[in-house]
Amino acid sequence: MWSRARGAVPVCAAILLAVPVALAGEADRIVTDRPSVSTSASTVPPGAFQIESGLEYSRARVGGGPDERRFALDVDVRVGITEQAEVAIAGEPLVRLRGAEDDTGNGDVSLKGKYRFLDSRDGRAWPALAIQPFVTLPVAHAPHGPDRPDFGLLGLASFALPWQLGLDVNAGLAARGQTRPSGYLVQGLASAALARELGERWSTYVEVFYASAAERDSRDVVGVDAGVQFFLTRRVALDAAVETALAGPGPDYAVRAGLSVRFGK
Repeated sequence: MWSRARGAVPVCAAILLAVPVALAGEADRIVTDRPSVSTSASTVPPGAFQIESGLEYSRARVGGGPDERRFALDVDVRVGITEQAEVAIAGEPLVRLRGAEDDTGNGDVSLKGKYRFLDSRDGRAWPALAIQPFVTLPVAHAPHGPDRPDFGLLGLASFALPWQLGLDVNAGLAARGQTRPSGYLVQGLASAALARELGERWSTYVEVFYASAAERDSRDVVGVDAGVQFFLTRRVALDAAVETALAGPGPDYAVRAGLSVRFGK
C-alpha cells in the first residue's frame, strides 16, 4: 500500500480554479495523508470530499543492470462519512518505467477506510487513535502492480506535542500476493513522522519508515524522507518531499510534489 505515485498540470489547474482564493471563514484547515508515508488519525469532515494528487520521480540502482527510473501520477479521493469515519480510493493512473523494464501503463488501485475511535483531548498526552483497513485490487498490468489482491490493516496514532509539534505513528500488517509459489506473504509495516508548524501557512516533517519483505527472497526496507507543505488557503495545500532508502530494495532517491483540495464542508 505504501507505493507513492504517492496531463497532471491541467488537472491541478482546473482544481485550483474551482476553489475560492480566500476561505477566511473556515475554522478548520485541510489535513492530508500526503506527502509522508505515515497516515494521521484525522478524517475528512462528513459531507466533504478531498482530492490529494501528486507526481513522483524515483531512481534506483539495479545490480548488474541499468538504473531503474520511475515516474508516476497518483490520485487519492477521500470522502467523509461521519465525524470519525471516511472511505477512500487511491490509484496511479499513469506509471512510466525506464531501465530493465521499459513500460507505460496504469498502477494499482486501493480501497481504504479509516475509523477514529478515540479523539485526543486538550491537556492530555493520550493520542488520537484510528484504524485503516485496505485492499489493493489487481487492476494494473505487470510490472506495475500485483496479480492478486493485497489487503491489510494499519493502526494509526496522532500525538499533539508542545512547541507546535505533531507525531504520527503507524504500525500494521499486510498480506501480499505471491506467484512463485502462489499464496500470500505477511508483511510488517511501521512508520513515524514528526511534523512542526511554521506559522499559519507552512508545515515541515521528517520521517522514518520500515517494511518487511514484500516478496519471497527479497529484503526488508528501511527509509527516511522529509517534506514541506504550504497552505494556499484553508482548503488547498501544496507539498513537496524527498525520500531515500537506507536499506533494502528502495530508491536511491525519490522526489514528489502534489496538490490537495477539500470540497464541501
